[in-house]
Amino acid sequence: MENVNEFIALVKKNRRGKLKIYMGMSAGVGKTYRMLQEAHALLASGVDVRIGYIETHLRKETHALLDGLPVIPRKKIFYKAKELEEMDLQAILNAHPEVVIVDELAHTNAEGSKNAKRWQDVYDILEAGISVISAVNIQHLESINGEVEQITGVPVTERIPDKILELADEIVNIDLTADELLTRLKEGKIYRENKIEQALNNFFQSEKILQLRELALKEVAHQVERKVNREVPKQVKLRQERFLACISSNPDTARVVIRKTARLASYYHSPWLVLYVQSTHEQADKIKLDKQRYLLNNLKLATELGAEVIRIKSDEITKTIIQLATAREITTICIGKPHFNLFQLIWRTNLFNQLLKAMAARDTDLVILS
Repeated sequence: MENVNEFIALVKKNRRGKLKIYMGMSAGVGKTYRMLQEAHALLASGVDVRIGYIETHLRKETHALLDGLPVIPRKKIFYKAKELEEMDLQAILNAHPEVVIVDELAHTNAEGSKNAKRWQDVYDILEAGISVISAVNIQHLESINGEVEQITGVPVTERIPDKILELADEIVNIDLTADELLTRLKEGKIYRENKIEQALNNFFQSEKILQLRELALKEVAHQVERKVNREVPKQVKLRQERFLACISSNPDTARVVIRKTARLASYYHSPWLVLYVQSTHEQADKIKLDKQRYLLNNLKLATELGAEVIRIKSDEITKTIIQLATAREITTICIGKPHFNLFQLIWRTNLFNQLLKAMAARDTDLVILS
């Protein structure tokens, strides 16, 4: 019976549509333009391709490319006495083209839509056997959300989980130098004239663009490496990396540990776990309600990023970590930076010494995340 289920899963996987994602470091690099160019090329080759949702932002060159492309009309939704336009998921599924173009993958749908996020719509489209070409900016990736906010000073509320990139059959980085992007902005090719000065003083600064460009290049390189590891046969089998993120109820440290471990696991295309050991001091009746809420939110974040979350009640924290790491064949344990001198921690804390000895015996790595 198990073999039958495996075969059914394989059949479903092969029936699923293909996903191609254009990624860029910011708005204005040309992702939408490239998607529309590809749509024209597909149409000329006899492929049934439709525009599911496109946002040209009235950029002249991009908007001109819409001519001659079949468009699936948007759906009108009334919310709080306002008329909003959204991608019509059901109309796409009914039309069932071979390929559909879907812009702005991180978009949050209006209240009343089937799914909360557009990436969930894309998942439904792929499951229906329709291939999708989509686009997203690097700042919308969940696991590097904190880094992006540090670079830009702007919180990004619309995000996609990393697992969507792992679903992609192809990821293309649309790359420009910082100077090229700034030239496009100044020429009015990204925003209207009244917004250019504001953009130059905020998001579009050379040092910020360079850092975002680095993040985008690294991410696409990671995805290419993952594809190679998955599809190119290996002559020598390397050890399967498995990451264990150990968190406490400290909200800030836990979030950093979760996000950074997610990045490591994504880089190695590896399974990862999040462990929260609830000691007597951290029982529900002994920690504040806001701390409990933050903890639940962090555990939810870990699940969204693809982790298996494990909660264990124990006052023997180090022993619990060692036992779980051994049972689950963990290769790397990730912990947050201690709030006191690391030298003191290692030499004066017997429990930590036990952890180090157990790890050395099993050839397990320890990563301390700042």
